[in-house]
Amino acid sequence: MLVQDFIALLDDFAPQSLQESYDNCGLLLGSPTMPVHGVLVSIDITEEVVEEALMHHCNLIISHHPLIFKALKHITMQTYTERCVVKLLKNDIAVIAAHTNFDNVLDGVNAKIADVLALENRKVLLPLANSLLKLVTYVPLIHAPKVREALFAAGAGEIGNYDACSFNVEGYGTFRANSHAHPFVGETNQLHTEHEVRMEVILPRNSKNAATSALLKAHPYEEPAYDFFAIENTYHKIGAGLIAELPEPMDALALLKDLKQKFQCDVIRHSRLLGRKINKVALCGGSGSFLLKEAINQGADIFISGDFKYHEFFDAENKILIADLGHFETEQFTKHIFYELITKKMPTFAVRISEIKTNPINYL
Repeated sequence: MLVQDFIALLDDFAPQSLQESYDNCGLLLGSPTMPVHGVLVSIDITEEVVEEALMHHCNLIISHHPLIFKALKHITMQTYTERCVVKLLKNDIAVIAAHTNFDNVLDGVNAKIADVLALENRKVLLPLANSLLKLVTYVPLIHAPKVREALFAAGAGEIGNYDACSFNVEGYGTFRANSHAHPFVGETNQLHTEHEVRMEVILPRNSKNAATSALLKAHPYEEPAYDFFAIENTYHKIGAGLIAELPEPMDALALLKDLKQKFQCDVIRHSRLLGRKINKVALCGGSGSFLLKEAINQGADIFISGDFKYHEFFDAENKILIADLGHFETEQFTKHIFYELITKKMPTFAVRISEIKTNPINYL
């Protein structure tokens, strides 16, 4: 296995194109063509994590938080980032970061939090704008089923809880092949009319390349006609945060105690208890205070996240319970996503979950 194989595996689950503009996901150190003989997955990369990789002969580290986030203008061994970079390079250890792209998929970071609480009826809290495209193409009638299936397999045709969705209408296309062409049907330099199907499918924007490749491979024409159109429909599988429901309503204080135990929190900071049971749960791993207003607008009873500032607790306005579990605490299960992806695809490959607790925050 090569480094690029792991990049592709992660990209299939959460494409790098879904990362936020400020982020730095993907391959940060090493060559894509370097052979990999062991992988360590972690939340952060610290000097202790690098030592752990060396101890277990892992020459690839996949972390949630990018080691290199801000620009490095010098490497003088003065910071832990610089020391890690030097040690990683000296020991030929590659580094891949999978950060906000894993935050922005429904089955990513937030799904792990939801799994712990057994939340139901899940959807993205704030869908990413301009996430959908409509693909329109024209296919000879007899070949339409093959092309449709290829597009569905490439991620097109999903609307809400339905898949294999398409619109098809029959018509007639005309074309004339010049002397340099090799037409699938018709004769060179003669006008040809073909019974065709106009086929329309919706797809996530990040599936555009896969859909294009599938279309060109399955379509019989030498030069298939196709168009992509941006659409403004909401796509509830890509975006920030998550909103769902508890299996059964819970007393607020009992839920906070449950969160503290399940997420192994030393402390939970929370806003005023509202004296009502909790049913609808909004959440966001890491720093999610920017989603508080959306959680209120969607009728959530509690918003679970981390990194709330003092004055932001006032913004609850007695409409919602804020539960600040901590940045690390809400993202701690992300490394298990990496582990599960790798072991499912490569069941015999050597992959380890880091045992180093990298949370830099301690409580007295």
